[in-house]
Amino acid sequence: MAIFVKAEARSIVPTIWGDLELIVYSNSATDDEHIVALSPKPPVGDPLVRVHSECITGEIFGSLKCDCGDQLQDALKQIATNGGAVVYLRGQEGRGIGLSNKIRAYKLQEDGLDTIDANLELGLPVDNRDFTVAAAILLDLGFKEIRLITNNPAKVDALKASGVNVTEVVPQIVGITEENENYLSTKRDRLGHTLPRDLGHEPHKHEN
Repeated sequence: MAIFVKAEARSIVPTIWGDLELIVYSNSATDDEHIVALSPKPPVGDPLVRVHSECITGEIFGSLKCDCGDQLQDALKQIATNGGAVVYLRGQEGRGIGLSNKIRAYKLQEDGLDTIDANLELGLPVDNRDFTVAAAILLDLGFKEIRLITNNPAKVDALKASGVNVTEVVPQIVGITEENENYLSTKRDRLGHTLPRDLGHEPHKHEN
């Protein structure tokens, strides 16, 4: 089914990274509203873009099991400095399996399964996200060629297949902690994410 998006509301909002224009998009395929943070600064060359999936646990509760909160803040800082946009996709919690199933998968990870096998144990897909809506939003913004902030090659392929040309992939190596090293190494080794072999980790408030 074709996806049609519509910009429903927009306003300039002061943020810790400076003024950003927030644009709310409706999605004809679902009841989800998505939001774009658009930098007023003209980009040099193709605009810098992050397509970011909602992560309540990492972005609101500060979970150290993933790097999502750090990725979002880093991307907002980058686009505020260099021009571009962050497309924030709601309804994609846990790579599209939903919040309840994400927490169920976390429980299985406590018992030793990795992030992929936990989903499979629940009878769920490894990644249930659809980036067609992100491509539709980018095209509505006039972003036909972009530099994409991502470590995920599948995201690049999905956008290209939907008519958005990714002229450069900008890796994002942030938010690595002792608690999420296994999660990140699994994405690197089993899903092909562009992450270093030696992840190391950043200190956080629980460490001396």
